[in-house]
Amino acid sequence: MASNPPTTIAEYIQAAPAEGQPHLRRVHAILKSVAPQAQEAIKWGTPFFVEPRFLFAFSAHKAHLSFVPIEGAFEPFRKELEKHKTTKGTLRIPYDDPMPEELICKIAEHCLRTVSARKSDAFW
Repeated sequence: MASNPPTTIAEYIQAAPAEGQPHLRRVHAILKSVAPQAQEAIKWGTPFFVEPRFLFAFSAHKAHLSFVPIEGAFEPFRKELEKHKTTKGTLRIPYDDPMPEELICKIAEHCLRTVSARKSDAFW
């Protein structure tokens, strides 16, 4: 990443490793299409989508992209996620692998429905 921290998602993508930029642009477009009304922000050096609560984030790494949705968002998709690298709350997408666009879209839509149904004003 560049020495001056990015202030927009476009700047973040531009500063990311060149091999990851196509994946970053694609996941950004997917998330924006699912939640066009969400606010985009850079928080803690990472692209976030909030409405006003946290919906999801993504980040660039040397060899992969990380997609981080709200807590518990992977549960309905456990079977589909079996063939991907995941941790409890992160989907890791290697830059040399195809982007699981449909799965990311479904998880993001689930996040939006879940957050919309919550009554709390808490960010997380």
